[in-house]
Amino acid sequence: MKKRQGSILFKVLVYTVCIFLAILSLMPFVIMIINSTRSTYEIQQQAISLVPSGYFMSNLEVLLGKTFDPVKGFLNSIIISVSATACTVYFSSLTAYALVAYTWKLRDTFFTVIMCVMMIPTQVISIGFYQLMYKVGMTNNFLALILPAIAAPTTVFFMRQFMLASFPMELLDSARIDGSGEFHTFNAIALPIMKPAMATQGIFSFVASWNDLFLPSILLTDNSKYTMPIMVSLLRGDIYKTEYGAIYLGLLLTVLPILIVYFMLSKYIIAGVALGGVKG
Repeated sequence: MKKRQGSILFKVLVYTVCIFLAILSLMPFVIMIINSTRSTYEIQQQAISLVPSGYFMSNLEVLLGKTFDPVKGFLNSIIISVSATACTVYFSSLTAYALVAYTWKLRDTFFTVIMCVMMIPTQVISIGFYQLMYKVGMTNNFLALILPAIAAPTTVFFMRQFMLASFPMELLDSARIDGSGEFHTFNAIALPIMKPAMATQGIFSFVASWNDLFLPSILLTDNSKYTMPIMVSLLRGDIYKTEYGAIYLGLLLTVLPILIVYFMLSKYIIAGVALGGVKG
């Protein structure tokens, strides 16, 4: 009886903590949505409120009046983020496949180099990267933000660990015996098995690329090529008055695609992080 009561109390405690953490995680989004409907004066008087106001359309007019083009920003960000995510996931999976499926002399050394590169912050190489892009004429070019996504050491590490835990090497041997080419084997056999890990890394890569402000702000100087984060960062450029309601609305428009991608692929996160087994 006492064990049963203790088990019930433990479950209640666990559920209480989970509900509290869920509310704590959702509060910033709720506050952002509500503040996008409030005026600057209301936000300055009371920064946190759970009661929506009626200034949504006014904030939208102010937002669009600040040379903020959400359609152009969305298109630019979508082109960069989707392309960079596709490059990251595919080529990282291909690299991880080479590290697991083949035995070659410098394999461990190559993997060690990848791990060392993972420890280098982006800001450290930004000056040299900008100089390189300038010399090859790729400033104000989306390719400068897409092609470097091919080299993603963190994603390579994750995909390699997934393959080591759940990839059946017997399938590769069978495919080779049947005469399947290496690229066909990778695309037709390896990639479908790696779907959970690819979806998980796809979410992380898309969010990182969509939220990236540092590299786009130094590589893109043409207004027509600005991404959503750059446009939102420019909303505070008015030295006379800052429209906080419009800023929150801009942030809301920036976050919406991330939430959509997350809800579309969230079912794969647990399977990917847990390195789930192979599904038939």
